[in-house]
Amino acid sequence: MMNKIEIKNVNLYYDKFQALKNVNMVVPENRITAFIGPSGCGKSTLLKSLNRMNDLIPGCRIQGEVRLDDENIYGEMDVNQLRKRVGMVFQKPNPFPMSIYDNIAYGPKTHGIRNRTELDEIVVGSLQAAAIWDEVKDRLKKNALSLSGGQQQRICIARALAVEPEVLLMDEPTSALDPISTAKIEDLVLELRNTYTIVIVTHNMQQAVRVSDRTAFFLLGEVVEYADTDKLFSVPRDKRTEDYITGRFG
Repeated sequence: MMNKIEIKNVNLYYDKFQALKNVNMVVPENRITAFIGPSGCGKSTLLKSLNRMNDLIPGCRIQGEVRLDDENIYGEMDVNQLRKRVGMVFQKPNPFPMSIYDNIAYGPKTHGIRNRTELDEIVVGSLQAAAIWDEVKDRLKKNALSLSGGQQQRICIARALAVEPEVLLMDEPTSALDPISTAKIEDLVLELRNTYTIVIVTHNMQQAVRVSDRTAFFLLGEVVEYADTDKLFSVPRDKRTEDYITGRFG
């Protein structure tokens, strides 16, 4: 099993506040890695460090290395190229206020694809990959904001897939959705694992158990424990992990 991402001695500060403390971990290729832990423990912060979304936050400093296919993303790497390779899906569905078609074609167009036939193929392929093609194929000119929350989130996943990323980051992608939409997204995530490396932040421990291969438990900016999901939940090595997963805190 190859490692897609390697995180080495990462410390991250927002001005004087240290949000991540000496994080070291590897993310295996074509697997689903879940980050769990109480609110404000650093899991979303680390997720956003993997495609340099934290660069956009004033006063944010990062030390250490994040290596994608053994290249440090904080070195010479072009940020636009990085974000093409490492896509992101956010907590709240955030489709652009434009047609379903234009939402999906947006990324490929910004990367220089103008040919209509090629764009059509990308749009259809991405919507199929995000398991929403059958629901929207007759409504591609409709505004994406007219869809339900669960459909909007799958449109956002299709939009991320349209630029052919290698890694998909998902920041609590189902926390704003109902149980049926959540189940659809979870099924989708399991299917996408064959093609992409996926890192998912979740508040829902059952979700981590259902979809992930490996789980990292965060507390106060540190990775307390990182192991195969079934191991971490059945025989946690650290008392703090056990207390969290048995509901004693958090």
